[in-house]
Amino acid sequence: MDNQEYNMIVSFIWGIADDCLRDVYVRGKYRDVILPMTVIRRLDAMLEDTKEKVLNLKKQLDEAHVANQWPALYLVAGQAFCNNSPFVLKDLTAKGKKQTLKADFEAYLDGFSPNVQEILDKFKFRNQIQTMVDADVLGSVISKFTSSDINLSPEPVYKDEEKKIVKLPGLDNHAMGTIFEELIRKFNEDNNEEAGEHWTPRDVVELMADLAMLPVEDKIKDSSYSCYDGACGTGGMLTVAQDRLLKIAEQHGREVSIHLFGQEINPETYAICKADMLLKGDGEEAENISYGSTLSSDGHPTRPFDFMLSNPPYGKSWKTDAEKMSGGDKKKEILDTRFNAYTEDGEELKMLPRSSDGQLLFLLNNISKMKNDSSMGSRIIEVHNGSSLFTGDAGSGESNARRYMIERDLVEAIIALPENMFYNTGIGTHIWVLSNRKEERRKGKIQLIDATGMKSPLRKNMGKKNCEFTTEIRKEIMRIFLNMEENDVSMIFDNSEFAYWNVTVERPLRLRVLTENEIPERDDNGKLLFKKANELAEVREAVKTAMENAPLDDWDAFAKATQLKKTQLKKIRPYITETNPDAKPVEGEADPELRDTENIPFKYEGGIEAFMEAEVKPYALDAYLDESKTKIGYEISFTKYFYKPVELRSMDDILASLAQLEKESEGVMDEIIRGLN
Repeated sequence: MDNQEYNMIVSFIWGIADDCLRDVYVRGKYRDVILPMTVIRRLDAMLEDTKEKVLNLKKQLDEAHVANQWPALYLVAGQAFCNNSPFVLKDLTAKGKKQTLKADFEAYLDGFSPNVQEILDKFKFRNQIQTMVDADVLGSVISKFTSSDINLSPEPVYKDEEKKIVKLPGLDNHAMGTIFEELIRKFNEDNNEEAGEHWTPRDVVELMADLAMLPVEDKIKDSSYSCYDGACGTGGMLTVAQDRLLKIAEQHGREVSIHLFGQEINPETYAICKADMLLKGDGEEAENISYGSTLSSDGHPTRPFDFMLSNPPYGKSWKTDAEKMSGGDKKKEILDTRFNAYTEDGEELKMLPRSSDGQLLFLLNNISKMKNDSSMGSRIIEVHNGSSLFTGDAGSGESNARRYMIERDLVEAIIALPENMFYNTGIGTHIWVLSNRKEERRKGKIQLIDATGMKSPLRKNMGKKNCEFTTEIRKEIMRIFLNMEENDVSMIFDNSEFAYWNVTVERPLRLRVLTENEIPERDDNGKLLFKKANELAEVREAVKTAMENAPLDDWDAFAKATQLKKTQLKKIRPYITETNPDAKPVEGEADPELRDTENIPFKYEGGIEAFMEAEVKPYALDAYLDESKTKIGYEISFTKYFYKPVELRSMDDILASLAQLEKESEGVMDEIIRGLN
């Protein structure tokens, strides 16, 4: 099916909303009717041919007093779902009385099997029936969806009895899924919501599927494989991955099956995804789609997967998840092993990012589901925005997550995508490619591919999407990746290239005693320095005596000379001293005003010690490291490696442009003045 046919169907369904619902719902609520009705009509179309057989069998089972009839009815229907009501949808269009139509339509909905009932519940579709009945549009909506001008069945509609001339092509499940996604995009866009919030563009998904499957196509055996998406939306990414694996297997003469698993938190898109799985003919697959948050309520906590593809939400808060996982609002109490780990030397790595952006948690969730007992291992392909590459200082949750992935040698490549590739955002995005079974040539290395310039413009923008990956572009990206080619858009680095030490450079505190300053009675907050009546006088006297006998540029010696307690010295020191570079260092104390931090690359020749000698000591001979504060960080900067400076215009060119502008503006002011007069 080509794009024109897709667009015709989408436009027809969109027209139903405009024709029937315009005066009943505000525009933003059309989806509450149209999306579930599209699903219902698709299910109905797949059950029409076997309806009579289903009803006959139901009668027999009723007479035999069989309680659980659904497995037998599924078998006769030839689907993983069924409807045992006496109606098909088109039977309801001729009903004249509103209340009769309502009762029959509700009986029809009640006739669906339990797995479809969950879908209807997630849509909350029954809440809309009375509204449509009151407005007398229910019959019109049903009539439009069952019109001979639209075909939502997988079987084609023919113009002739011999079935040689196709009037309307059939819709396979892939095509139907695409229509669902396009409808969601249009509804969101029309409602000024994030257009495509749940939809990764098909050209990007195709590239992700290639990145998942093609590197291991020679390892595919006659076997069963699993694919998982922890933010599956309507399930489009799972469907494309399934198709790609089956095609590769066929090309290599392999017999494979692939089982799809996912999780989705949005009830509407969950319903569409589950319906899509049912329509594929496998009820078990539909049960593999879990509802709820992947972060706080993992639907597949113990199951590993062969392939994992995902486009998780980025730039969105996960505070609610954090509260559920910790029993409060304390991230430090989250003990989920997916997000906490240890280095080889036993250092604890807390990988919890800031609560405003949880995208890295989805990547860590996938890593926890990698297979460790298979020769092929697992492959993860995930889309993120740029923050996953560099947000967070050394020791932060984000940096620790990158450290965990890179030090375990899981990252094969990161591919920078062009801006405006997605429907809901114009920002740059990146595809992460991970594997726990790297080929020998990739071990200890990461390939960065700058595909920001590899794009083809769209004839018409779709939301913010104004460009795409053509088949040829995807093939070129895959060629560069598979060959590990190094060129202007591809560079390969050792893992250590992205690591650095964050060190704290200290300078000793140097204090000089000021003889002209007097110790006050109260501190800066108005609180008495000393509560005992005579203590202040005693302290003042001790200080005065020391000033006469002890060195003023050596605080340690001066403090000893006063013979005061440490608590007393602590209170008075701010009032009788000032920092002075010529004074002697205070033992064991650093000057907080002179404290500095430095990021030292792992690649720096000679390491930290060499850096200090070459970059710090020449300018601050007394500088030293506080080794207790040294942290390891990881960040990845595409700009650092692929930045291409813009060539500045010559002065002659600039002057020529100014002269041309001046020439073009000649007489404009005279015309304005004449107009005013």
